[in-house]
Amino acid sequence: MGFPILSTILLAPVIGSIAVLLIPGKNSKAIKVTAALFSSVSLILAVLAYAGYDRTVGGMQYVENIPWVKTFGVNYALGVDGLSMPMVLLTAIILFSGVFVSWKLEDRPKEFFFYMLFLVGGVFGVFMSRDMFFMFFFLEMAVIPKFILINVWGSKYKEYASMKYTLYLLGGSAIALIGLITIFLYAADPSRGLGYYTFDIATLASVKYDPAFQKFAFFLLIIGFGVLVPMFPLHRWTPDGHSAAPTAISMLLAGVIMKLGGYAIIRIGINFLPEGAKFWAPLIAALATVNAVYIAVVAMVQKDIKYVVANSSVSHMGYVLIGIASLNAAAIDGAVGQMFAHGIMAALFFSLVGNIYDKTHTREIADYGGLAHQMPRVAAGFMIASLASLGLPGMFNFVSEFAIFVGAVQVFKVLSVISIFAVVVTAIYALRVMKQTFFGPRNEKWDHIKDAKGVEMVPIVLLGGVLLLFGFFPHLIMDMINSGVAPLAEKFVSLKIGGIF
Repeated sequence: MGFPILSTILLAPVIGSIAVLLIPGKNSKAIKVTAALFSSVSLILAVLAYAGYDRTVGGMQYVENIPWVKTFGVNYALGVDGLSMPMVLLTAIILFSGVFVSWKLEDRPKEFFFYMLFLVGGVFGVFMSRDMFFMFFFLEMAVIPKFILINVWGSKYKEYASMKYTLYLLGGSAIALIGLITIFLYAADPSRGLGYYTFDIATLASVKYDPAFQKFAFFLLIIGFGVLVPMFPLHRWTPDGHSAAPTAISMLLAGVIMKLGGYAIIRIGINFLPEGAKFWAPLIAALATVNAVYIAVVAMVQKDIKYVVANSSVSHMGYVLIGIASLNAAAIDGAVGQMFAHGIMAALFFSLVGNIYDKTHTREIADYGGLAHQMPRVAAGFMIASLASLGLPGMFNFVSEFAIFVGAVQVFKVLSVISIFAVVVTAIYALRVMKQTFFGPRNEKWDHIKDAKGVEMVPIVLLGGVLLLFGFFPHLIMDMINSGVAPLAEKFVSLKIGGIF
């Protein structure tokens, strides 16, 4: 085994969180520099791993394996393929951006950066794990610190939002855990499975599970992981959680935490249980359509700009779900691409909303007006995010959404047409919010505020640049994604998905 690049990416924020604890709390600059240093290690190595990934070979690369509990087949096993490598890059980009978004934080920065760095270590672990035990372990490691971050550093209704978030996600985790344990025990049964204990994902995916069992286990997984996505009607924690969280945590929540559920459904749900996925696919597609269209309408009527972005995130994840439910290569390619594109876009949105709120101390859209006069750089970043949200060609969101609907319309003709209507609603509220916030006559009330500069420009340049880069050169990421999706999609070639929808 060569240089353990994945372990280094994963452990850099964890070690960074420990290093932050060793710095006196009064030395906030040293704390922030330390957080930036360790997050930059993860970002640089993630970019190098992404660039070095062999797309022609595909499969798991940068593999690491250390036996842990041999009796139950638990191993510290890491690796990335075309599904997970983009998610690792996404996480590294948003972590790095989040550190600089929080650069001016003075309220207990030591504890804040400790929890933020620690939870991102868990996110990396979920995307890298080739062992189902560690995948769930890292999932819980990523979720729990969010309660503290929202409860302590959040804005209005933070106690309510943090508790609601925690109860929803712990409930979902408990249901998902039951599903994972049933899969583990089924595979270990000598009369119908392997005859030995293992948590190895590739090995468990090779087991021929009984169709009735698949329907039962997949239902548990789609409910458990569906809370994280979030899937209607399990989405109610999301708007409050997003809106109450501090800016960097909103970026992580919308950018990567919500992607954990979609990734787990693909990596474990449809990979292990294709017959179960086929059975529940029409229901998932129907709920995904509600996600996309109804929540877009909800976003359109919001008066708080952060609630607009929060509900927009739920709506866009509906595209991911309908892509997953379609169970063909084009749609799943698009779903994974959309997880990446939406993660970058949502992080950019929340970073800009946070920048505006920190200077105006209001999130009411009606209080703004003409901010482009005082904040032209912020306005430019918001325009990029808005155009990406409505799926403008030239943004990576367009590429991923196009792939989703090309695959979905082959399976769910009516639902696909209805879901496309969400793009129209998104265009309405995105353009309206942009107009009401930034354009129109100069509002002299805000003449005292300053535009983004210095470290505030890091997230705008980095996140906006990524959206444009992959928008103009989508093959840089879609070829990689397809190399991971193609073997998975082969399991569904013989299955007829769809029905009355």
